[in-house]
Amino acid sequence: MTIRHMKIFKTVCESNCNMTKAAERLGMTQPAVSLAISELENYYGVRLFDRISRRLYLSEAGRMFLEYSDSISLKFDDMENRIRSWESKGIIKIGASISIGSMLLPGFVKRYNNVYPYVTVKVKIDRSDELLNKLPENKLDLALIEGIVHDQNLYCEDFMEDRLALVASCDYPADVIDAKDIYSVNFLLREKGSGTREVFESTLTANSCPLPEPTWESLSTAALVNASEMGLGVAVVPYRMVSGRIKAGDVKEVSIGGISFIRKYKIVYHKDKELSSAALNFLEICRNSGKPAENFIN
Repeated sequence: MTIRHMKIFKTVCESNCNMTKAAERLGMTQPAVSLAISELENYYGVRLFDRISRRLYLSEAGRMFLEYSDSISLKFDDMENRIRSWESKGIIKIGASISIGSMLLPGFVKRYNNVYPYVTVKVKIDRSDELLNKLPENKLDLALIEGIVHDQNLYCEDFMEDRLALVASCDYPADVIDAKDIYSVNFLLREKGSGTREVFESTLTANSCPLPEPTWESLSTAALVNASEMGLGVAVVPYRMVSGRIKAGDVKEVSIGGISFIRKYKIVYHKDKELSSAALNFLEICRNSGKPAENFIN
């Protein structure tokens, strides 16, 4: 059994147990893929796939083998990347949610570059759920996100606390929205899958409040705040990103029945990944930068 066998097996699983599709992805012939799977099954003396009506289905033994394959492949890829980048003094791949990427990450990377100028920091800014999906695939070393981490194979720690702010035009008629009136409010929200949206909805659910259907959905926090300033609704955004506009009197902050939308910023990485010294040094900069947001609690 070789790493090649394992990667062929993983590709078949990722191709909906279709050997023809797996062969196309691997640039191999279908018989060569079938042979590799047969060699694996013969080597272990088990069926990794059940064959029913000319279709393949992952067996229970196959599910167990896939778990080990994911872990071993991650470590193997990590070894390959670290060895190949050794001469270049190191490369780290950092992911950040859109909010963290806008507010905090540039400062983190600047401080890191000042201390470790020979390490290349590659950055990916995306939705929190998309970043978490990239960690098991070893496409990122670390992810800085908001929201909830559901994958038990990922390690996460809080490094900074923040809250969400609900902002509206300065002539908005209310300072406090009653929970029973939520459905009558035009909410301007981030898209599904964003950490901001998840914290907003999970907090409402925890307080037995209904979930509103947004009037606006956007990847852009600035678009939501601008729309709220024009009187188009109530935007739900990170406080750090809108505090200046509130202080300037462009928008005002409102609340829902005294509910505080507290959230934590998290450092996340795969439990099976051994972080390089370069990545660990970046992690420490994030930890040391963790401070409560100004005027954190209303």
